[in-house]
Amino acid sequence: MSDHQLRVSKIPRGTVIDHIRAGQALNVLAILGIDGESGETVSVGMNVPSDRMGHKDIVKVEDRELSQDEVDVLSLIAPEATINIIREYEVAEKQYLERPERVVGVLSCPNHNCITNENEPVETEFDVLDDGVRCEYCETIVREDLADHIAVE
Repeated sequence: MSDHQLRVSKIPRGTVIDHIRAGQALNVLAILGIDGESGETVSVGMNVPSDRMGHKDIVKVEDRELSQDEVDVLSLIAPEATINIIREYEVAEKQYLERPERVVGVLSCPNHNCITNENEPVETEFDVLDDGVRCEYCETIVREDLADHIAVE
């Protein structure tokens, strides 16, 4: 296989998430709510050689464009990723991820005593830090396994 040969074919329309940190593709699928039962056509490349990153993951989802909430959460676990919107087999839009200052309603707080985990109508809010996120209500900081706290539906 030559260095320029595609490992996965082009898609006619949808979203390609490229330059995902190696080993994070399954977390990306979880963020997108893709579990293999919903009928979407998805291609996943894991640990693909990359000049820029050494190795990377790539996810292609046909016939779907991402919501801003999905993009915000993706930026937390894959800040180097690029989002390519595909139309007619060509890149119509390219978006480089930017970490938001705050994410609302997309992560669950690991502190069982946090008000967001009680039967109160309170949506989670996390401030984005350089190395993780901090719950706005109880100040709990999550630095590792952020994907385990994803609450996007």
